Amino acid sequence: MAYRLGVDVGGTFTDLLLIDESNGETFRAKVPSTPADQSAGVLEGIRRVCAIAGIDPSAISELMHGTTIATNAILEGKGARVGLIVTDGYRQVLQIARSYVPGGLAGWIIWPKPEPLAALEDTVEINERISARGETVRPLDEQSVVAALQHLKRRKVEAITVSLINSFANDAHERRVREIATREMPGVPISLSSEILPEMREYERTLTTVANSYVRPTVARYLGNLVRELKHRKIGARLKVLRSDGGLMSFEAAEHAPVNLLMSGPAGGVAGALWAARQAGFENLLTFDMGGTSTDVALVEAGEPRVRRETRAGDVAVRASSLDVRTIGAGGGSIAYVPELTRALRVGPRSAGAEPGPAAYGKGGTDPTVTDANLVLGFLPAGLLGGEMKLDREAARRAVAKIADAMRLGIEQAASGIIDIVNEHMFGALRLVSIEQGYDPRDFALVAFGGAGPLHANALGLLLGCWPVIIPPSPGVLCAYGDATTRTRNEAARTFIRRFSDTSNDEVGRMLAELAETAAAALDAEGVPRSDQTTIYQVDVRYHGQGFEVPVPVEIESFAGDGMRAVAQSFDAIHRRLFTFALDVEHEFVNLRAIVQGKPPLVRPNIIAEGDHDPSGARLGETPVWIAGKAISAGLYDRARLKARNRIDGPAIVTEFDSTTLILPGCAGEVDRFGNILIRPVRNPGRS
Repeated sequence: MAYRLGVDVGGTFTDLLLIDESNGETFRAKVPSTPADQSAGVLEGIRRVCAIAGIDPSAISELMHGTTIATNAILEGKGARVGLIVTDGYRQVLQIARSYVPGGLAGWIIWPKPEPLAALEDTVEINERISARGETVRPLDEQSVVAALQHLKRRKVEAITVSLINSFANDAHERRVREIATREMPGVPISLSSEILPEMREYERTLTTVANSYVRPTVARYLGNLVRELKHRKIGARLKVLRSDGGLMSFEAAEHAPVNLLMSGPAGGVAGALWAARQAGFENLLTFDMGGTSTDVALVEAGEPRVRRETRAGDVAVRASSLDVRTIGAGGGSIAYVPELTRALRVGPRSAGAEPGPAAYGKGGTDPTVTDANLVLGFLPAGLLGGEMKLDREAARRAVAKIADAMRLGIEQAASGIIDIVNEHMFGALRLVSIEQGYDPRDFALVAFGGAGPLHANALGLLLGCWPVIIPPSPGVLCAYGDATTRTRNEAARTFIRRFSDTSNDEVGRMLAELAETAAAALDAEGVPRSDQTTIYQVDVRYHGQGFEVPVPVEIESFAGDGMRAVAQSFDAIHRRLFTFALDVEHEFVNLRAIVQGKPPLVRPNIIAEGDHDPSGARLGETPVWIAGKAISAGLYDRARLKARNRIDGPAIVTEFDSTTLILPGCAGEVDRFGNILIRPVRNPGRS
């Protein structure tokens, strides 16, 4: 038998989901993450989940991995020392950057400008010049290349970026520089901007390629170490890593272009949420993934996650396709505190992480966290992970007492304040992907997952007015489920700046077909047959004279006939939704893009036993909770014993191996045939 394994590494836990491909049966495991060496947690998780399934690890045929290793390298400033080679006259390209400053008016007064990922001292110029049309204006001076490389060698750079002006139109000079650098500095990884981002705008292209070089040695070490350890354990599985845009790529491709991994972890959650919600019959979704360190939210419309052409990690925003996931520092481990100056309660973004973790974990943590507040309020059971991890209720109360004393409140009131504030933080993040993008959240279902998501989902449903709130089975390992159920993906793009009147449907259609062939060739190399490949197309369009562009999906089959007119109409509609208006101005292409995807894996959903509205067969008893300023009694249920059609009236706590669900008073959760809990208000069902 063959088994497919999804692995997701989070800041607090590493989640694993093993799928028996012969019958769709799943096995799950959740182990503490190991920040010092993520592979240690991954390997322990593999050992644990294979033991649960009763199989030898060698039976794993495919391993899909979502990782934060590239993101952490940037956030923690622990990437490689990068040498940057540019065309003469462009040495300060990263320092000049763009004139955007985050924050409100006069934000520049207090904004500490981040240091570029490649220092000015490690940036060198060479003599060459390519025109915007790809013509050689000045031939490459190879002696200047050798001199530049000798300087970088003395600077002891660990990776090299080559980003020459207009190389997106002609990459001959960049390729020759790589040949010389390979000879002069053997063993040093080299990234070419014409390969990483073959598009116009030298700043974005340079920054993206520098970011690729910055994380490349770190990612290569991690993936290489993981491969060696897997081989040592005789695991010969095909190894894939999740891309930021929700697709898969081979470990080899990831080592070459790790900039595509910056949103790898959150992308798995969106894929898993979409898979689970489709079983329940919903395709317009807000996804809400709350873990121990952070919360990730995204919007899915008509079964398609929104994809943006920018990936942000801390202060670094690179031009790489990623799912439109917004991340905030709000998780179960987020620390609550009361500043001396304001005496106003704050929660996060600082987190207790995996070590030492919340005070309730009993690992030496003493700071009050969201998890501690949930335990004080009675929302969490005495143990997590099926009782493997015991929770120390008294330690949690001692931690939250610090907030209570500082604010002169009762412990339960202080805990309620912590929960209310973190809920408002997450409500704000969900507004960013819905209301601020022109969408009404009441038209969407809310899919909650992650270890902490189901505890807060009902409250967020009330704040947003979006129903139902969907709690999928095994929500704590849904990111790993997404990793295991996604498919291989690659894209090819090129800059094509033409007013619609200066080109034709035939020319654009022909170029899109060429890009599709380029992207398909990469999947060929990964063993994906052409019969399993599907292609989607995008064009970046703007009004002529506009300073930014918007991606527009296109249908290649109809492009030869009425393609550009349809693109113009789609662009106008998107522009109206985003900015409330459209202009009577000629349209202009900026970039063309083809995205090729492999066949999705066949994963059968589990069908649970049929029951009736009475959930008493799963009832464990009652438990005291603190809600709305008073102590009340809530029903306590074992999710593993729930049946389809069971209805659970709030207040109620539903416990399972990897998560806990809170159903508030005035709401009820109904179980569907796939085991999803659909929570709605009792008196005001809203939209469904």
